[in-house]
Amino acid sequence: MEEVHLEAPDPNPLSGFRAQRDAQRGQPGFGVLTGRDREYLRWQEDGDEEIFLMELGPDGRRLRQVEIGADGGPVKTSVEDWPLNPPCDLYDPQHASLGISCDDFEDAWHRARPDSQD
Repeated sequence: MEEVHLEAPDPNPLSGFRAQRDAQRGQPGFGVLTGRDREYLRWQEDGDEEIFLMELGPDGRRLRQVEIGADGGPVKTSVEDWPLNPPCDLYDPQHASLGISCDDFEDAWHRARPDSQD
């Protein structure tokens, strides 16, 4: 794999990421999810019936999650259940509108059943 330096002249393999972040900086909601101990999001992919309620740590990684399937039955999972746990970009302004309250997450967590894989 080729080594890339942040100071490398444009264009380089990081140029697209730099341009994306530069564009985000001027948008409302940029970075509002950063600097907190916990953040709670409601995530749903376009056209997908499943809804994910996520508790994120300060680094953007999931700590706990409630998956609400098409049948409406909530299932809870936690960090120990995932082989991969990439961070959510807490600076992304698109995520600012996905926030839910801690109480909403905790209510769903307590109503959810454990994952059947346990």
